Amino acid sequence: MRVALFITCFNDTLFPETGRATVRILERLGHEVEFPLEQTCCGQMHFNTGYQREAIPLVRRFVEIFSPYDAVVAPSGSCVGMVRELYPLAAELAGDARLAADIEALAPKVFELSEFLVKKLGVTDVGAYYPHRVTYHATCHSLRMLEVGEAPLELLKNVRGIDLVELPEARECCGFGGTFAVKNADTSMAMLGDKIRHVLDTRAEICTAGDNSCLLHIGGGLHRQRAGVETVHLAQILATTEEDTNP
Repeated sequence: MRVALFITCFNDTLFPETGRATVRILERLGHEVEFPLEQTCCGQMHFNTGYQREAIPLVRRFVEIFSPYDAVVAPSGSCVGMVRELYPLAAELAGDARLAADIEALAPKVFELSEFLVKKLGVTDVGAYYPHRVTYHATCHSLRMLEVGEAPLELLKNVRGIDLVELPEARECCGFGGTFAVKNADTSMAMLGDKIRHVLDTRAEICTAGDNSCLLHIGGGLHRQRAGVETVHLAQILATTEEDTNP
């Protein structure tokens, strides 16, 4: 299987360690991962803030770059949701039947990391070791748009040494929503306050999720409260082994 990593611009810029962790997991499972250097933004930020037509060149670029691969894996439910759910709308807006056909062929091959591991590969144990108390936040795009279901939790339950605790009201949004957090700051902060309260109720050391955008939002709130709780992407937990913790 020819596998490509779609790092996403958010991770590439702010959280490159998440991309490295994704590659490490896939290579541990025997896959050779390619990283197309030509990749750029998927266009989600533009499309969701009213610049749909301006996003179309980015859609075309993504399709051109990733179409040759058997699978495209990204550590972001948000960006994968853009490709699978909104790219067809972009093609319709462009009035381009060829682009629509190319998207129809490519979209089923684009996966969020946990769904690729569990639903595509049938793997729930990736050999991880993570001796910490952890709670999991289900991000909106992975939960509602991609419907990854229990895949992230199945992976976490098989991590050796972990103390996995359920997050109360785990299905509730953290309040980030991209530019929503800027345009509707008061509402966003109220939602974030609820999420932080639930995280603290678990007494977890670590809050994890499949999207660093949400973790940035949650982590910022935890940091401002000096709560002593860290945020770590799911891929980084799954990439950690006992050798990493006991060098």
